[in-house]
Order: sequence, then C-alpha cells, then structure tokens
Amino acid sequence: MTVERRAVITGVGVMAPGGTGTKDFWKMLVEGRTATRGITFFDPSPFRSRIAAEIDFDPGAHGLGGREVRRMDRAAQLAVVAAREAVADSGFDPVEAGPARVGVSIGSAVGASTSLEDEYRLASDDGRLEAVTGDYLPPWFYHHFVPSSFAAEVAWAVGAEGPATVVSTGCTSGLDSVGLAADLIREGSADVMICGGTDAPITPITVACFDAIKATSPRNDDAAHASRPFDASRNGFVLAEGSAVFVVEELAAARRRGAHVYAEIAGFASRCNAYHMTGLRQDGAELAEAIRSALDEARLDPKDIDYVNAHGSGTKQNDRHETGAFKRSLGEHARRTPVSSIKSMVGHSLGAIGSIEIAACVLAMRDNVVPPTANFSTPDPECDLDYVPVTAREWRTDAVLTVGSGFGGFQSAMVLAGAERRAA
Repeated sequence: MTVERRAVITGVGVMAPGGTGTKDFWKMLVEGRTATRGITFFDPSPFRSRIAAEIDFDPGAHGLGGREVRRMDRAAQLAVVAAREAVADSGFDPVEAGPARVGVSIGSAVGASTSLEDEYRLASDDGRLEAVTGDYLPPWFYHHFVPSSFAAEVAWAVGAEGPATVVSTGCTSGLDSVGLAADLIREGSADVMICGGTDAPITPITVACFDAIKATSPRNDDAAHASRPFDASRNGFVLAEGSAVFVVEELAAARRRGAHVYAEIAGFASRCNAYHMTGLRQDGAELAEAIRSALDEARLDPKDIDYVNAHGSGTKQNDRHETGAFKRSLGEHARRTPVSSIKSMVGHSLGAIGSIEIAACVLAMRDNVVPPTANFSTPDPECDLDYVPVTAREWRTDAVLTVGSGFGGFQSAMVLAGAERRAA
C-alpha cells in the first residue's frame, strides 16, 4: 500500500512593514496597526501616489555582511533573512536531513527591480546617456537580470542542494511557490522545501507603472489609512515590500523529529481567467473554481472553512470579484465566515504578499485569532460579507482559505488545515 505523503509547515520567517521578524509582524496585525506611510526611499513628489509600506531594514543587524549586501538585491536580502528565521524556528538541520533532499521555491513578481534601476541610473548617468556600456556595471549585475538568483541565494544560505526554482506569476507568486513546494514533497522529489515569496518594488519605475494605470491609492494626505479593502471609499492599493519564507516538510518525518507543525498545506489550485491582462469578471468564476479545486484536494467541504484570508487589494474590481467568488464557491457559508485583508495594514508587496498572508493564516490558526481589515468603516453594498472591521477577533480557526489574484488573470487558492484535521 502506498503511504500518502503530506506537506506541513514547521517553520515561519517574516520580513514585513511595521516590524521585522514573525513576532513583530503578528503583534502588529493583532493590534490592527498600519505600516503605510509616505515614501522615504526616494523623492516621490513627481508621482500621483506617494505612499507605500516600507520596511525599516538594517541588513547588518540581521547578520548580512557588507559583501552580501553589495551583491544581493534588497528582495534577495529580505528572503535570506526570512529563510534563516524559518529554519531556526523549525529546528530543522539541512545537513542532518541530507542536503540533496532539501529544495527551494521562491516567488517574485518583479525580481531584482531595485538593483536593476539603481545600476541603470548609474550606468546611464541618470538617463543622460543614450548609449550605456558596461564600464560602470558591477560583475554581479547579471544576477540581477536573472530572478533565479533569489533561489540560489536562499539555497546557499540554508545549505539546500535539492530542486531550486523561482516562480513568477505576478501577485500570486508567493502562493504559487508554496503550492509548488507542497507538490514536490507529495510526489517525493524532496523531503523538505524552503519556500515563500519576496519582492522589494518600491522604486520610481514601479511606482510610475502603477501610477499610469491608476491602480494605487492617491490618498497621500492620510497614508496610514490609505489602504481600505472592501470599504466604499477605497481608491486603490498601497505598494509595499516584504518577504515570508517557510520550512515545509513531509508530515511523517516532521513527527519523527518532534517538530512543531503549524498547519498542513491540505489543498492548492491555480487558474487563469484567459480574459484580460488587468481586468476581472465580477462574478469571480475562475477564482471560485480554484477554491473548489483546493477544497476537493483537501477533502473538505465549504462549511469546514473557519476563516478566509482575502487578496483584498483595495481596488473596486478586485474586492467585488473576490466577494463574488466566495459566494459562488462557499455558498451560504460565505456569509457566516469571517473574511479579512491584511493588506490594509502591510500594503501589497506583489509577489511576496501571498506568502506573507500564509504566515498570517498559520499564526491565526495557532492563536485562534482572526486579524482585522483595518480602515474599514463604510460598507460597500456590493461587498456584503463579514470583513472583520478594525479589530481582531477571537475565533476558532482549524481550517483556513487564503487566495490570491494577479495581473495576467492568475487566480490561486490554498487551504491550510490542522494536521489532525484529516485522517492520515
């Protein structure tokens, strides 16, 4: 008889706005505090949206040496620090486990955009030179062009010698990378995966791109309350940076070594709407299909879901699309289930946010506390579910649904459940 291989999360590392490390991240969410503020990384005055959720990050304080900081893009630095925290949290030893059975899967939407922009500005003399040569480019510039360098940096940092890859599916990258990791463990290609997402997109070029399509909020005079998912007064998302990385391993092996299991990755599915690069159908049919498929894989019914962590970007089309998808996939149970968006507090970090939201979900399961949707005060008649306004809620959370939606039509859903929820 073939023994089912099950993938569980045993270590969590988070680098998010408002505090570095998992403990500070969770404390901020439970308190309902926001980390959105005016941009400080560069002069934002030329832009329509001049706000973001930045991390007060000192690489040296997190053990990165000068050479590592010079070589690695900011997003890679965040991923390495988060990975080290996750490994320490899990008590997992890659050497003891066998490095060839330890893999890496990292999600990123925009790659090394910070370093690419910085180096181009230098090489082009702030854009004054039409012809750019390599005379002023560093020897590691090539690695900034190749997003796979993120997976390599994490693998080197933790001693992983198994399969290593970068998943880049826009804003669902942080979910999809963890879903891939779970699949590799279930099929036997790896026993342990170091996985998650990272992005550091707060740069002039990225801000300009979202400005052009008016996707980001122009509420510059009230940055702390600018991200308002599901609220009737919302007017766009707030750009952010961050990283969350997990140790995901095979359940039986985790139990043998006495590891603490946060949650099982019980089900995962991804769909594409094949409809529009940035547009969404309001009925949420494709996201609903992904949710149903993830529930089927988890062998759970809609009524088993205790909490929904929404994509909740704060754009009207996304919030209505998601609300429609939850009703379509969960039926009447959607009206009895708390739904919240942590983007209201930590902003939207593109390819990293899906993993940061997974971290919020497993911590919610650990403490039986649902984080709130901050800044929610004025209901939208077209968004009529329970969005846990302003204040965190004590709530039993044995099974959680977390979803993501990305440009290009990507729709992903993951079901996390207590490891004892399903029979072995």
